[in-house]
Amino acid sequence: MRTSTRARGSASRLFAVFAAVALVGCQSNPPATLAPSATAGSPTAVPTKAATRGGGGTLTLFYWQAPTILNPHLSQGVKDQSASRVTYEPLASFDADGNLIPFLAAEIPTTANGGLAADGKSVTWKLKAGVKWSDGTPFSADDVRFTWQYATNPAVAAISASAYAGVTDVEVVDPTTVTVHFSDSTPAWSIPFTGVYGMIIPKHLFEAYNGANAADAPGNLKPVGTGPYRVVSFVNEDVLIVAGDTVKTTKITYELNPEYREPGKPFFDKVELRGGGGDAVVASELMTTGQSDFAWNLQVDDAESDRIEASGKSKMIAIFGAFTERIMLNFSDPNKATADGERSSRQFPNPVLSDPAVRLAIARGVDRVKIAALYGRYGQATDTLLVSPGNFRSGHAAPAFNLDEAKRLLDEAGWIDHDGDGVRDKGGVPLKLLFQTSINPVRQQAQAIVKTALDSIGFAVQLKNIDSSIFLGKVEGTTETRRQFYADLEEFAFSNKSPDPAVYMGGWTCEQIAQKADNWSRSNFSRYCNPAFDDLYNRSRTELDPAARIGLFKQMNDMLVEDGAVIPLVHLADVSGRSLSLLGTNLTPWDVDVWNIADWTRT
Repeated sequence: MRTSTRARGSASRLFAVFAAVALVGCQSNPPATLAPSATAGSPTAVPTKAATRGGGGTLTLFYWQAPTILNPHLSQGVKDQSASRVTYEPLASFDADGNLIPFLAAEIPTTANGGLAADGKSVTWKLKAGVKWSDGTPFSADDVRFTWQYATNPAVAAISASAYAGVTDVEVVDPTTVTVHFSDSTPAWSIPFTGVYGMIIPKHLFEAYNGANAADAPGNLKPVGTGPYRVVSFVNEDVLIVAGDTVKTTKITYELNPEYREPGKPFFDKVELRGGGGDAVVASELMTTGQSDFAWNLQVDDAESDRIEASGKSKMIAIFGAFTERIMLNFSDPNKATADGERSSRQFPNPVLSDPAVRLAIARGVDRVKIAALYGRYGQATDTLLVSPGNFRSGHAAPAFNLDEAKRLLDEAGWIDHDGDGVRDKGGVPLKLLFQTSINPVRQQAQAIVKTALDSIGFAVQLKNIDSSIFLGKVEGTTETRRQFYADLEEFAFSNKSPDPAVYMGGWTCEQIAQKADNWSRSNFSRYCNPAFDDLYNRSRTELDPAARIGLFKQMNDMLVEDGAVIPLVHLADVSGRSLSLLGTNLTPWDVDVWNIADWTRT
């Protein structure tokens, strides 16, 4: 039952509802943590030199997916967002319990301090005074307004644009105050300018690149931020040939930001981030030999995890956040091109996957329990896409693994092997599918499980593996990214970047379909378009009653699963490794691992 009409009738009631919605369910339902053998990170330690900036030597980070850009609004995934976050900051971000923590904001807006408007149509942020960019230029409200203008400029094609949906203006009240105005009463007021999509960029360096020339900005590789470190160099090192593709490895060197505002921070003099050139097994070796202080996204099994900790050099840190490994289904035809050469265009429906019976048969043919077992204690089979926060999670069960039921669905829909070649067909169209993912031992095993099952019931599944720096990288110079999706099926992990799942679930709306015209920057890679889903989503954007809004998101999740738009596989833990001497790495599912790097220290 929707109660927003009654809520609007009373300003005092709206105060309470509006303040509660932004963090609904987060504090009462924090992400589930793992057993003591893989805990969620150590408490922040007191630095060895508490009153002195630096003195901690070099901090080494390893990302087996190589960062390719240091502009968070043009980033292509966590690897780029992480490398950017060492330098850039948002106004605020969420900790593991769903609490908003100020970074560039002086305080978190509330109804009590006047930050949240009674009608739900605006939020006012007070900014910290005296903050400077690393080049000495003063930071101000003008930079916040410009970041909004940049992120929402269609010519820029920023991946963060959807985080600012519904924002009609960002008003500069004074140098340390901005008011964000919304088109309607907005429960998701905490999404703009927070977390990975909210990093503020300097107007004085990017104003000349606020358009189609955005990719040419020098700041994309040499950022000037307000965070604890500044970039010294971004170097492409070894060039490898992997599966016929050219793969670059990178080394990014950071030094202390002399303008950083917090006394005694950061602890380390220098940060070296090495990226690419291998999979998580390489990261595992670095952790057992002590060559890296921190390694991101260790997709290893239980035995390898135990081996890392038995080395006496490193510790696994993990938390079950919001990441879901999934198989995406392409609703467009990857083999048919438009006049200007765009494949997987919304102009041409997929000749196989447009049939709902085929999609549901595939869902029945995927053994998510068997796939989840590949991840050991770091993966839990899931039949829901929206896994966190906990009270947004639907209790509706997805189609269970059942090959007999899958065959029945195909038979009834007329997909039969007419020519006796072992592959079902209908109207001259064979059940042939191209299934792509990144090069990763666990994903290759998952692909094999899916292929074996589907081939056994009349499909012909071809597997394709792409280096992660390409598959999860920029679309320039390649057609192999997950965003272009020039295949029928693809597998990767993704998550909502905020306790409020509005941006995440918006990734299946018709408006968010990725296409060549927007440089594939939008988030609907599958080209799924369902007016019924869009209606639920649009209602959620203005629904101020927390319980009713949660119900809408559950309905969206169930519709996607029942329609075969996506096949959830595994609820993944966010797993990293840290050296035993490294302290302060407090993970949160709502930001990248280095979100609090200013607090990292060494014993």
